[in-house]
Amino acid sequence: MEEKFVMSMLVKNEAGVLTRVSSLFGRRNFNIDSLSVGETLDRAVSRITITAFGDEYVKRQIQLQLEKLHDVIVVKSMNACDCVTRELLLIKVNVAQGNRSEVMEAIAIFRAKVIDITTTSLTVEITGEHSKCNAFLEYLRPFGIVELCRTGVTAIARGSDILEITTKEDKEKEN
Repeated sequence: MEEKFVMSMLVKNEAGVLTRVSSLFGRRNFNIDSLSVGETLDRAVSRITITAFGDEYVKRQIQLQLEKLHDVIVVKSMNACDCVTRELLLIKVNVAQGNRSEVMEAIAIFRAKVIDITTTSLTVEITGEHSKCNAFLEYLRPFGIVELCRTGVTAIARGSDILEITTKEDKEKEN
């Protein structure tokens, strides 16, 4: 059964790494649902978070193929129950000054915030889980969304579970 899954990886922060990672998906005809990339505390290392759909076999094959790329330092399949996921949406809504009360109520309920305001529009920022962002988006749709920017999902494990660089000796100790 196909399910959405999240993979996080640490990669070398070098030109072409993202192309090689995304090309791996394309060559195997796997679609990337969302992708987020950013530097870590170590400027030489970036963290990539990818969400995609597939069964356990597909997920395992993707992980094995990613581990073979020389730019990839470590790959981890994130368990939805054991990680925190967030994404960010910026939404511009055409709503005139006198007709904003319903939108402002929704902004408060969803814990979003207004980041830009004109006489004819509001630009709103919301962060949260994918389902929360989708619910807010659907609520605003009838008001007239004129522009939308959406980041990919980013994820971090709960508790003491850390995505960290491991040496070959560390991997052997785990097995």
